[in-house]
Amino acid sequence: MNKLFIRGGTAVFPDRCEECDILVEGSTIARIGRGLKAPAGARVIEAQGLHVFPGLIDLHVHLREPGFEYKEDIASGSAAAVRGGFTQVCCMPNTDPVCDNAAVVGYIVARGKEVGLCKVRPIGAITRGEKGEQLAEMGKMKDAGAVAVSDDGRPVSDARMMRLAMEYASDFGLVCLSHCEDRSLVDGGVVNEGYNSTLAGLKGIPRAAEEIMLAREIILAETLGKRVHICHVSTKGGVQLLREAKARGVAVTAETCPHYFTLTDDIVTSFDANTKVNPPVREAEDVAAIKAGLADGTLDCIVTDHAPHHADEKNVEYNLAAFGISGIETSFSLSYTALVRGGVLTLPQLADRMSAAPARVLSLEGGTLCEGGAADIMLADLNEKYVIDSKDFVSKGKNTPFNGTEVYGRVKYTIVDGDIKFGL
Repeated sequence: MNKLFIRGGTAVFPDRCEECDILVEGSTIARIGRGLKAPAGARVIEAQGLHVFPGLIDLHVHLREPGFEYKEDIASGSAAAVRGGFTQVCCMPNTDPVCDNAAVVGYIVARGKEVGLCKVRPIGAITRGEKGEQLAEMGKMKDAGAVAVSDDGRPVSDARMMRLAMEYASDFGLVCLSHCEDRSLVDGGVVNEGYNSTLAGLKGIPRAAEEIMLAREIILAETLGKRVHICHVSTKGGVQLLREAKARGVAVTAETCPHYFTLTDDIVTSFDANTKVNPPVREAEDVAAIKAGLADGTLDCIVTDHAPHHADEKNVEYNLAAFGISGIETSFSLSYTALVRGGVLTLPQLADRMSAAPARVLSLEGGTLCEGGAADIMLADLNEKYVIDSKDFVSKGKNTPFNGTEVYGRVKYTIVDGDIKFGL
């Protein structure tokens, strides 16, 4: 049995940070404690000065395979994931063909295992072809390895269809992940509706386009007594709707992304299409609300919504450019810098939002450092400062608005099931 010994790192637990040693045997954390001795033959990581986190879990990525491998594939996306500290990623179904059946789910599972870097967890489509007309075969997808269902990239516009989806998914122990967007209100918009959209002469997307659909999902979940998870929350009003719903006991969880708590729509006046994302980056009051929602647990998870694109799809007029940011390699550093160094979250809270909470939402293994738990571990140097440069990305997608941004927190090792999959 392979053994790995992590000596002298500061481990991040749910309630504290503590210097200790960690012994990994096979794919399991065997012991955690101070003054442990490395067993004969064990590989040793000298972790003094490093922080030891549970492996990060991303509930929302786009790996693009099958069908759009020129943007990203499971191999390049997995390599980017472990470089970013992620041990598990849940990939959205808007592929070609759409991941709406057991065959495609099974292919993604098998391909993820063949690549052998992070754990790749497919999310199946809610409706066939993501067309919003017929429910996909959720039970068969669950049996093939799907961990949730979503039509991400498109909203389920028909309320009756979403009701049926919540009920049907629940029967199989799955949760619906909702892309909240009223397309009639979006109406061709490309940035947040406000002063900067007017200044730039770009058509705006009102907050109501997100909030109306978010309110619908809350009402359905409350009426049916079923769970729902809200994707990529970006607005102050959305946070308030979620906070009130949770206070009433509605079974709703939610996520946000680093760009929604680090950027404002001031960036769109540069006309750099790397700033184009859906939902759009909003205003300062929304950024403050997102941070407050993360601090009080209204927003459960930090995800990346990793959306890599080919350069040709971004190097065009703003209105024609694809939506999305390649974010999996920068998420931890951006989050640590903005939230922990910024005084919004503690280190244990950051670990919760990026590891434990995602595991809870989708009932995944891992998420915490504990004896007998999966040896999915990330080590980072929180004092290391560096400048983000997309040329260094291993993802095929170099599309980021964060080029030149100075951040703290460099991922040094990513360990999956006891094996070092990334190390500097």
